[in-house]
Amino acid sequence: MATPISPLALPVPIEPVLAALDMAGVAVFAVSGALAAARIKQTIVTFAFFAAVTGIGGGTLRDLLIGAPVFWVGRSDYLGVCLVAAAAVWMLRADRWQLNALLWFDAVGLGAYSVLGAAKSLSLGVPPLPAVVMGVLSATFGGIVRDLLAGEPSILLRKEIYVSASALGAGVYVGLTLLGVAAWPAGLAGAAAGFGLRALAIRTGLKLPGYRDD
Repeated sequence: MATPISPLALPVPIEPVLAALDMAGVAVFAVSGALAAARIKQTIVTFAFFAAVTGIGGGTLRDLLIGAPVFWVGRSDYLGVCLVAAAAVWMLRADRWQLNALLWFDAVGLGAYSVLGAAKSLSLGVPPLPAVVMGVLSATFGGIVRDLLAGEPSILLRKEIYVSASALGAGVYVGLTLLGVAAWPAGLAGAAAGFGLRALAIRTGLKLPGYRDD
């Protein structure tokens, strides 16, 4: 079995803040997956499945594309966090939560995982622009799969700002690191930028123009 690469043991050292973003991103994405299961009144097994797919789906795709060992294979903590998130949402009666709770948890995960995906890719020698793309895939793929499984319209087919927010977060991190900024401030700035733009879209309905919109 391949030994997974820890965010703290990559060729180019990544500061502990990025390791924290890694676990935090998995946790909040897992909560958003469980919330999606709650909205369609599913069983606890479906809660756990949605939490796991949403929590680790984007990172799994990223690792496969950049040729890294899949980050959660050989470890129990990532799947454990997903299961705890599913159980917490189940016990807290998430069907009583406001519907936009899913959006806010997803926004937090998007900001964190955009940075983590880009950071891990850079540390493994991926060029800057593809590293930004890997950050976007890390942050958005799990949510796309979650929506498809829940029978919701894919975020890719809606005009609201989502992928753009992820690209901003990853781009800010990559740009700052290329300028020589340390991982701590670059990671926090990237995560804040991605979350901030997504939060603005949630609060104001900010959207991208469609093709030939009047």
